[in-house]
Amino acid sequence: MGGFGVYIHIPFCRRKCFYCDFPSHAGEEALMRRYREALCRDIAAKGSFCLSEGSVRTVYIGGGTPTALLLDDLLAVIAAVRESFRLTGAEEFTVEANPGTVDAALLAHLRTAGVNRLSFGVQSFSDTLLSAIGRIHTAEEAEDAVRMARQAGFRVSLDLMYGLPGQTLADVEDSVARAAALDVGHISAYGLAVEDGTPFAHMEAEGRLGLPTDEACGDMYDYITQELPRLGYLRYEISNYAKEGEESRHNLAYWQDVPYIGIGAAAHSYWQGRRTENEAGLRRYIACIEEGRSPAREEEPPSRESHMEEFAFLALRTATGVDKRRFCETFGCAIREVYGEAIGRLQAAGLVEESAESIRLTTLGMKFGNRVFEEFLLERDEVHGEE
Repeated sequence: MGGFGVYIHIPFCRRKCFYCDFPSHAGEEALMRRYREALCRDIAAKGSFCLSEGSVRTVYIGGGTPTALLLDDLLAVIAAVRESFRLTGAEEFTVEANPGTVDAALLAHLRTAGVNRLSFGVQSFSDTLLSAIGRIHTAEEAEDAVRMARQAGFRVSLDLMYGLPGQTLADVEDSVARAAALDVGHISAYGLAVEDGTPFAHMEAEGRLGLPTDEACGDMYDYITQELPRLGYLRYEISNYAKEGEESRHNLAYWQDVPYIGIGAAAHSYWQGRRTENEAGLRRYIACIEEGRSPAREEEPPSRESHMEEFAFLALRTATGVDKRRFCETFGCAIREVYGEAIGRLQAAGLVEESAESIRLTTLGMKFGNRVFEEFLLERDEVHGEE
Protein backbone atom coordinates (compact mmCIF):
# COMPACT_ATOMS: atom_id res chain seq x y z
CA MET A 1 0.00 0.00 0.00
CA GLY A 2 1.53 3.29 -1.09
CA GLY A 3 -0.03 5.45 1.59
CA PHE A 4 -3.32 6.29 3.21
CA GLY A 5 -5.39 9.09 4.69
CA VAL A 6 -6.50 9.56 8.29
CA TYR A 7 -9.84 11.16 9.15
CA ILE A 8 -10.69 12.15 12.75
CA HIS A 9 -14.28 13.07 13.61
CA ILE A 10 -15.11 15.69 16.25
CA PRO A 11 -18.92 15.54 16.64
CA PHE A 12 -19.49 18.75 18.62
CA CYS A 13 -20.89 22.13 17.59
CA ARG A 14 -21.79 25.31 19.43
CA ARG A 15 -25.05 25.27 17.51
CA LYS A 16 -26.26 22.96 14.76
CA CYS A 17 -26.87 24.74 11.46
CA PHE A 18 -30.39 24.53 10.10
CA TYR A 19 -29.36 22.61 6.96
CA CYS A 20 -26.95 20.16 8.58
CA ASP A 21 -27.59 16.42 8.80
CA PHE A 22 -23.99 15.50 9.61
CA PRO A 23 -23.36 13.43 12.77
CA SER A 24 -22.76 16.31 15.18
CA HIS A 25 -24.23 17.47 18.47
CA ALA A 26 -24.82 20.77 20.24
CA GLY A 27 -25.28 20.92 24.01
CA GLU A 28 -23.12 17.87 24.77
CA GLU A 29 -20.17 19.73 26.29
CA ALA A 30 -20.24 17.46 29.35
CA LEU A 31 -19.09 14.57 27.14
CA MET A 32 -16.17 16.36 25.51
CA ARG A 33 -13.47 15.19 27.93
CA ARG A 34 -14.58 11.54 27.90
CA TYR A 35 -14.84 11.66 24.12
CA ARG A 36 -11.33 13.08 23.82
CA GLU A 37 -9.94 10.34 26.06
CA ALA A 38 -11.74 7.62 24.11
CA LEU A 39 -10.71 9.14 20.81
CA CYS A 40 -7.03 9.27 21.77
CA ARG A 41 -7.16 5.59 22.80
CA ASP A 42 -8.76 4.73 19.47
CA ILE A 43 -6.14 6.75 17.58
CA ALA A 44 -3.32 4.87 19.35
CA ALA A 45 -4.90 1.51 18.55
CA LYS A 46 -5.46 2.35 14.87
CA GLY A 47 -1.96 3.73 14.45
CA SER A 48 -0.35 0.56 15.75
CA PHE A 49 -1.73 -1.63 12.95
CA CYS A 50 -2.14 0.88 10.09
CA LEU A 51 1.54 1.78 9.91
CA SER A 52 2.44 -1.77 8.90
CA GLU A 53 0.51 -1.12 5.69
CA GLY A 54 2.15 2.13 4.59
CA SER A 55 2.64 5.77 5.53
CA VAL A 56 0.21 8.59 6.12
CA ARG A 57 -0.43 10.92 3.19
CA THR A 58 -2.95 13.27 4.76
CA VAL A 59 -4.75 13.95 8.03
CA TYR A 60 -8.14 15.66 8.22
CA ILE A 61 -9.87 16.57 11.48
CA GLY A 62 -13.49 17.35 10.69
CA GLY A 63 -16.87 17.54 12.32
CA GLY A 64 -18.92 18.95 13.69
CA THR A 65 -16.63 21.77 14.64
CA PRO A 66 -13.20 20.64 15.86
CA THR A 67 -12.47 24.13 17.18
CA ALA A 68 -15.52 23.85 19.44
CA LEU A 69 -13.40 21.57 21.66
CA LEU A 70 -11.45 23.05 24.53
CA LEU A 71 -8.00 23.94 23.24
CA ASP A 72 -6.24 21.41 25.49
CA ASP A 73 -8.50 18.64 24.23
CA LEU A 74 -7.96 19.53 20.58
CA LEU A 75 -4.20 19.71 21.05
CA ALA A 76 -4.26 16.32 22.80
CA VAL A 77 -6.02 14.80 19.78
CA ILE A 78 -3.50 16.34 17.39
CA ALA A 79 -0.60 15.09 19.51
CA ALA A 80 -2.08 11.59 19.59
CA VAL A 81 -2.33 11.56 15.79
CA ARG A 82 1.23 12.79 15.34
CA GLU A 83 2.64 10.24 17.78
CA SER A 84 0.52 7.22 16.82
CA PHE A 85 0.93 7.66 13.07
CA ARG A 86 4.55 8.86 13.23
CA LEU A 87 3.96 11.99 11.19
CA THR A 88 6.98 13.66 9.64
CA GLY A 89 5.55 17.13 9.09
CA ALA A 90 5.42 16.70 5.31
CA GLU A 91 1.81 15.50 5.38
CA GLU A 92 -1.13 17.75 4.59
CA PHE A 93 -2.77 18.24 8.01
CA THR A 94 -6.16 19.96 7.88
CA VAL A 95 -8.48 21.06 10.68
CA GLU A 96 -11.99 22.32 10.01
CA ALA A 97 -12.88 25.52 11.85
CA ASN A 98 -15.84 27.78 12.37
CA PRO A 99 -14.83 31.45 12.05
CA GLY A 100 -16.69 32.17 15.29
CA THR A 101 -14.55 29.72 17.31
CA VAL A 102 -10.98 30.85 16.54
CA ASP A 103 -8.64 33.59 17.67
CA ALA A 104 -4.97 34.37 17.12
CA ALA A 105 -3.85 32.41 20.18
CA LEU A 106 -5.68 29.25 19.13
CA LEU A 107 -4.30 29.51 15.61
CA ALA A 108 -0.76 29.89 16.93
CA HIS A 109 -1.16 26.73 19.04
CA LEU A 110 -2.52 24.76 16.06
CA ARG A 111 0.35 25.87 13.83
CA THR A 112 2.92 24.94 16.48
CA ALA A 113 1.23 21.55 16.87
CA GLY A 114 1.83 20.76 13.20
CA VAL A 115 -1.47 21.68 11.55
CA ASN A 116 -0.72 23.33 8.20
CA ARG A 117 -4.13 23.77 6.58
CA LEU A 118 -7.46 25.16 7.83
CA SER A 119 -10.88 24.77 6.25
CA PHE A 120 -13.37 27.47 7.28
CA GLY A 121 -17.12 26.96 6.94
CA VAL A 122 -17.94 30.51 5.87
CA GLN A 123 -20.95 29.71 3.60
CA SER A 124 -21.81 33.37 2.88
CA PHE A 125 -20.57 36.90 3.49
CA SER A 126 -24.11 38.15 4.11
CA ASP A 127 -24.97 38.53 7.80
CA THR A 128 -28.66 38.19 6.94
CA LEU A 129 -28.10 34.85 5.23
CA LEU A 130 -25.73 33.61 7.93
CA SER A 131 -28.41 34.22 10.54
CA ALA A 132 -31.05 32.58 8.34
CA ILE A 133 -29.07 29.33 8.07
CA GLY A 134 -28.08 29.17 11.74
CA ARG A 135 -24.39 30.08 11.55
CA ILE A 136 -22.86 31.60 14.69
CA HIS A 137 -20.37 33.94 12.99
CA THR A 138 -20.66 37.20 11.09
CA ALA A 139 -19.12 38.11 7.74
CA GLU A 140 -16.60 40.36 9.49
CA GLU A 141 -15.58 37.55 11.84
CA ALA A 142 -15.08 35.27 8.85
CA GLU A 143 -12.82 37.79 7.13
CA ASP A 144 -10.86 38.36 10.33
CA ALA A 145 -10.44 34.61 10.91
CA VAL A 146 -9.14 34.00 7.39
CA ARG A 147 -6.69 36.90 7.60
CA MET A 148 -5.38 35.68 10.98
CA ALA A 149 -4.98 32.16 9.61
CA ARG A 150 -3.02 33.32 6.59
CA GLN A 151 -0.81 35.52 8.77
CA ALA A 152 -0.14 32.49 10.99
CA GLY A 153 1.15 30.56 7.96
CA PHE A 154 -1.74 28.23 7.19
CA ARG A 155 -2.95 27.16 3.80
CA VAL A 156 -6.60 28.20 3.86
CA SER A 157 -9.76 26.84 2.29
CA LEU A 158 -13.24 28.23 2.72
CA ASP A 159 -16.71 26.91 1.90
CA LEU A 160 -19.46 28.86 0.20
CA MET A 161 -23.08 27.81 -0.40
CA TYR A 162 -25.65 28.79 -2.99
CA GLY A 163 -29.37 28.15 -3.29
CA LEU A 164 -29.96 29.36 0.29
CA PRO A 165 -33.35 30.69 1.45
CA GLY A 166 -33.70 34.29 0.35
CA GLN A 167 -30.35 34.29 -1.47
CA THR A 168 -29.98 36.25 -4.71
CA LEU A 169 -27.43 36.21 -7.50
CA ALA A 170 -26.11 39.52 -6.15
CA ASP A 171 -25.46 37.80 -2.78
CA VAL A 172 -23.45 35.09 -4.53
CA GLU A 173 -21.49 37.63 -6.56
CA ASP A 174 -20.59 39.51 -3.38
CA SER A 175 -19.53 36.35 -1.52
CA VAL A 176 -17.35 35.13 -4.39
CA ALA A 177 -15.67 38.52 -4.68
CA ARG A 178 -15.01 38.78 -0.93
CA ALA A 179 -13.68 35.21 -0.75
CA ALA A 180 -11.27 35.85 -3.62
CA ALA A 181 -10.20 39.17 -2.11
CA LEU A 182 -8.97 37.26 0.94
CA ASP A 183 -6.51 35.47 -1.38
CA VAL A 184 -7.27 32.00 0.00
CA GLY A 185 -5.84 29.07 -1.91
CA HIS A 186 -8.98 26.94 -2.08
CA ILE A 187 -12.73 27.53 -2.33
CA SER A 188 -15.50 24.93 -2.17
CA ALA A 189 -18.94 25.92 -3.46
CA TYR A 190 -21.92 23.71 -2.63
CA GLY A 191 -25.55 23.93 -3.60
CA LEU A 192 -27.98 23.61 -0.69
CA ALA A 193 -29.58 20.19 -0.31
CA VAL A 194 -32.55 20.06 2.04
CA GLU A 195 -31.99 16.87 4.04
CA ASP A 196 -34.65 14.90 5.92
CA GLY A 197 -34.87 15.61 9.64
CA THR A 198 -33.24 19.03 9.51
CA PRO A 199 -34.94 22.29 10.55
CA PHE A 200 -34.92 23.31 6.89
CA ALA A 201 -36.83 20.15 5.96
CA HIS A 202 -39.50 20.99 8.54
CA MET A 203 -39.68 24.58 7.29
CA GLU A 204 -39.98 23.40 3.70
CA ALA A 205 -42.80 21.02 4.62
CA GLU A 206 -44.63 23.95 6.21
CA GLY A 207 -44.04 26.21 3.23
CA ARG A 208 -41.81 28.59 5.19
CA LEU A 209 -38.38 28.04 3.62
CA GLY A 210 -38.45 30.43 0.66
CA LEU A 211 -35.86 28.76 -1.55
CA PRO A 212 -34.70 30.39 -4.81
CA THR A 213 -36.23 29.02 -8.00
CA ASP A 214 -34.43 26.33 -9.98
CA GLU A 215 -33.67 28.95 -12.62
CA ALA A 216 -32.15 31.28 -10.02
CA CYS A 217 -30.04 28.44 -8.61
CA GLY A 218 -28.87 27.64 -12.12
CA ASP A 219 -27.79 31.25 -12.59
CA MET A 220 -25.86 31.09 -9.29
CA TYR A 221 -24.17 27.86 -10.37
CA ASP A 222 -23.24 29.30 -13.76
CA TYR A 223 -21.80 32.43 -12.17
CA ILE A 224 -19.66 30.48 -9.69
CA THR A 225 -18.34 28.04 -12.29
CA GLN A 226 -17.36 30.87 -14.63
CA GLU A 227 -16.15 33.52 -12.16
CA LEU A 228 -13.91 31.43 -9.91
CA PRO A 229 -11.76 30.17 -12.81
CA ARG A 230 -11.58 33.76 -14.11
CA LEU A 231 -10.23 34.75 -10.69
CA GLY A 232 -7.51 32.09 -10.85
CA TYR A 233 -9.25 29.19 -9.09
CA LEU A 234 -9.01 26.06 -11.22
CA ARG A 235 -12.03 23.78 -11.00
CA TYR A 236 -10.51 20.41 -10.15
CA GLU A 237 -13.70 18.70 -8.88
CA ILE A 238 -17.41 19.34 -9.30
CA SER A 239 -17.63 21.56 -6.20
CA ASN A 240 -13.98 22.47 -5.58
CA TYR A 241 -11.69 25.17 -6.93
CA ALA A 242 -8.05 25.88 -6.15
CA LYS A 243 -5.09 27.97 -7.13
CA GLU A 244 -2.28 25.93 -8.64
CA GLY A 245 -0.88 23.51 -6.05
CA GLU A 246 -3.60 24.29 -3.48
CA GLU A 247 -5.90 21.35 -4.17
CA SER A 248 -7.06 19.36 -1.14
CA ARG A 249 -4.82 16.30 -1.20
CA HIS A 250 -7.04 14.59 1.36
CA ASN A 251 -10.20 14.90 -0.71
CA LEU A 252 -8.38 13.98 -3.90
CA ALA A 253 -7.41 10.72 -2.19
CA TYR A 254 -11.09 9.92 -1.56
CA TRP A 255 -11.91 10.45 -5.23
CA GLN A 256 -8.90 8.43 -6.40
CA ASP A 257 -9.74 5.20 -4.53
CA VAL A 258 -6.96 5.67 -1.96
CA PRO A 259 -7.52 3.87 1.39
CA TYR A 260 -8.27 5.85 4.52
CA ILE A 261 -8.91 5.12 8.18
CA GLY A 262 -11.71 6.93 9.99
CA ILE A 263 -11.51 7.41 13.76
CA GLY A 264 -14.23 8.74 16.03
CA ALA A 265 -18.00 8.46 16.31
CA ALA A 266 -19.70 7.90 12.93
CA ALA A 267 -16.38 7.92 11.04
CA HIS A 268 -16.09 5.76 7.93
CA SER A 269 -13.05 3.78 6.79
CA TYR A 270 -12.01 2.27 3.46
CA TRP A 271 -9.27 -0.20 4.26
CA GLN A 272 -7.99 -3.25 2.36
CA GLY A 273 -11.05 -3.12 0.12
CA ARG A 274 -13.49 -3.16 3.05
CA ARG A 275 -15.73 -0.34 4.21
CA THR A 276 -16.64 0.13 7.85
CA GLU A 277 -18.65 2.69 9.80
CA ASN A 278 -18.08 3.50 13.45
CA GLU A 279 -20.83 3.63 16.05
CA ALA A 280 -22.57 6.98 15.54
CA GLY A 281 -23.94 7.58 19.05
CA LEU A 282 -21.56 9.57 21.26
CA ARG A 283 -22.18 7.52 24.39
CA ARG A 284 -22.16 4.22 22.53
CA TYR A 285 -18.88 5.06 20.79
CA ILE A 286 -17.27 6.08 24.09
CA ALA A 287 -18.54 2.89 25.76
CA CYS A 288 -17.06 0.73 23.00
CA ILE A 289 -13.61 2.22 23.50
CA GLU A 290 -13.77 2.21 27.31
CA GLU A 291 -14.84 -1.45 27.29
CA GLY A 292 -12.21 -2.53 24.77
CA ARG A 293 -14.70 -3.29 21.99
CA SER A 294 -14.36 -2.21 18.37
CA PRO A 295 -16.75 0.62 17.46
CA ALA A 296 -16.67 -0.37 13.78
CA ARG A 297 -19.42 -2.15 11.87
CA GLU A 298 -18.55 -3.62 8.50
CA GLU A 299 -20.74 -2.53 5.65
CA GLU A 300 -21.91 -5.06 3.09
CA PRO A 301 -18.84 -6.28 1.18
CA PRO A 302 -18.82 -4.61 -2.23
CA SER A 303 -19.30 -6.70 -5.33
CA ARG A 304 -16.91 -6.26 -8.22
CA GLU A 305 -19.65 -4.36 -10.04
CA SER A 306 -20.39 -1.99 -7.17
CA HIS A 307 -16.66 -1.31 -6.78
CA MET A 308 -16.50 -0.42 -10.47
CA GLU A 309 -19.46 1.92 -10.09
CA GLU A 310 -17.97 3.67 -7.10
CA PHE A 311 -14.53 3.91 -8.73
CA ALA A 312 -16.13 5.57 -11.76
CA PHE A 313 -18.48 7.89 -9.80
CA LEU A 314 -15.72 9.25 -7.59
CA ALA A 315 -13.15 9.68 -10.36
CA LEU A 316 -15.67 11.36 -12.66
CA ARG A 317 -16.23 14.05 -10.02
CA THR A 318 -12.69 15.27 -10.71
CA ALA A 319 -11.52 17.32 -13.68
CA THR A 320 -9.06 14.58 -14.65
CA GLY A 321 -11.78 11.92 -14.71
CA VAL A 322 -11.33 8.16 -14.80
CA ASP A 323 -7.76 7.08 -15.44
CA LYS A 324 -8.06 4.25 -17.95
CA ARG A 325 -4.81 2.61 -16.89
CA ARG A 326 -5.75 2.58 -13.21
CA PHE A 327 -9.19 1.18 -14.03
CA CYS A 328 -7.57 -1.65 -15.99
CA GLU A 329 -5.03 -2.35 -13.23
CA THR A 330 -7.77 -2.40 -10.59
CA PHE A 331 -10.32 -4.55 -12.42
CA GLY A 332 -8.32 -6.46 -15.02
CA CYS A 333 -10.23 -5.11 -18.01
CA ALA A 334 -10.50 -1.99 -20.14
CA ILE A 335 -13.18 0.49 -19.10
CA ARG A 336 -14.79 0.33 -22.55
CA GLU A 337 -15.32 -3.40 -22.13
CA VAL A 338 -17.67 -2.55 -19.27
CA TYR A 339 -18.98 0.90 -20.09
CA GLY A 340 -18.54 1.22 -23.86
CA GLU A 341 -22.23 1.74 -24.68
CA ALA A 342 -22.74 4.19 -21.79
CA ILE A 343 -19.68 6.19 -22.81
CA GLY A 344 -20.95 6.39 -26.38
CA ARG A 345 -24.35 7.69 -25.28
CA LEU A 346 -22.78 10.27 -22.99
CA GLN A 347 -20.36 11.46 -25.66
CA ALA A 348 -23.27 11.91 -28.08
CA ALA A 349 -25.05 14.01 -25.45
CA GLY A 350 -21.96 16.15 -24.90
CA LEU A 351 -21.58 15.07 -21.28
CA VAL A 352 -18.22 13.26 -21.36
CA GLU A 353 -15.08 13.41 -23.44
CA GLU A 354 -12.45 10.74 -23.98
CA SER A 355 -8.72 10.87 -24.51
CA ALA A 356 -6.12 8.13 -24.74
CA GLU A 357 -5.58 8.39 -20.97
CA SER A 358 -8.98 9.17 -19.45
CA ILE A 359 -12.72 9.67 -19.60
CA ARG A 360 -13.92 12.86 -17.99
CA LEU A 361 -16.93 15.12 -17.67
CA THR A 362 -17.36 18.06 -20.01
CA THR A 363 -18.45 21.43 -18.64
CA LEU A 364 -22.03 20.39 -19.37
CA GLY A 365 -21.41 17.02 -17.74
CA MET A 366 -20.22 18.75 -14.58
CA LYS A 367 -23.56 20.56 -14.40
CA PHE A 368 -25.59 17.40 -14.95
CA GLY A 369 -23.34 14.93 -13.16
CA ASN A 370 -26.18 12.82 -11.77
CA ARG A 371 -27.32 11.97 -15.30
CA VAL A 372 -23.80 10.75 -16.08
CA PHE A 373 -23.51 8.74 -12.88
CA GLU A 374 -26.78 6.95 -13.63
CA GLU A 375 -25.24 5.64 -16.86
CA PHE A 376 -22.42 4.08 -14.86
CA LEU A 377 -24.76 1.91 -12.77
CA LEU A 378 -24.22 -1.75 -13.58
CA GLU A 379 -26.93 -3.28 -11.39
CA ARG A 380 -29.90 -1.21 -12.59
CA ASP A 381 -32.37 -4.07 -12.66
CA GLU A 382 -31.55 -5.01 -9.09
CA VAL A 383 -31.73 -1.38 -7.94
CA HIS A 384 -35.02 -0.76 -9.71
CA GLY A 385 -36.43 -3.97 -8.30
CA GLU A 386 -35.76 -2.74 -4.78
CA GLU A 387 -37.78 0.40 -5.50
